[in-house]
Amino acid sequence: MDWKKIKRWNRNIHRDLGFFISALLIAYCISGLALNHSDSWNADFILQKDTISIPVEITSVNLNNREAVLKLCALVGEDSYKVFDFPTADQVKIYFDKASFHVNMKEGKGLYEKIQRRPLIYQTNLLHRNSIKHWKWVADVFAILLIGINLTGLFILKGKYGITGRGLWLMLLGFLPALIALILAG
Repeated sequence: MDWKKIKRWNRNIHRDLGFFISALLIAYCISGLALNHSDSWNADFILQKDTISIPVEITSVNLNNREAVLKLCALVGEDSYKVFDFPTADQVKIYFDKASFHVNMKEGKGLYEKIQRRPLIYQTNLLHRNSIKHWKWVADVFAILLIGINLTGLFILKGKYGITGRGLWLMLLGFLPALIALILAG
C-alpha cells in the first residue's frame, strides 16, 4: 500500500467535499440559528401591525358598497381586496392577499396586519425542516457527505496534532456538550 497516495486521496476528497457542501452547510447553519430561537421570534414570517385612524368622512359612509371599501383600502396602501365581511354592525374586516384590515367604525380606528416571508431565512427553513417534497433524499445524501468530510478530516494531520494525539482528545471533548445536555435532560 502506498500511504502517500492514500493520504493525498484523503486530502483531495476532504477538500473537494468541503467545497461541494459549503453552500448547503451555510444554509443549514443560518436556518438552524433561526429555528433555535423560534420561541423569541417568528423564524419564517415578518408580521407588521399598524393602527390606522379612520377619517370621519369614511366612518359615516355605508360600507356595503365597493367604493367605500376601496377608500379604506387606500388608507393602508392597498388598491384591491379579496373579500370583506362584517363581524359586527360597526366593524368591517377586509382581507387582502397577504394582509387584513380590521376597522371599528364607531371608534374610528383600524388594525392593519401584513405578513411577509423573511427573505433567505424562510427558504433555508423549508430545506432544514424537509418541507419540500423529496428533499429528505437530498438531506440524507448531505448527511452522508458530512460524515465523509468529518472522517477524511480526522486523518489529514498526523503526529501529536492528529487523531492519535491532540486530535483524539479534542474529538472526545466534542462529545461533552451533548453528554451534559442528555444528563441534565434526565
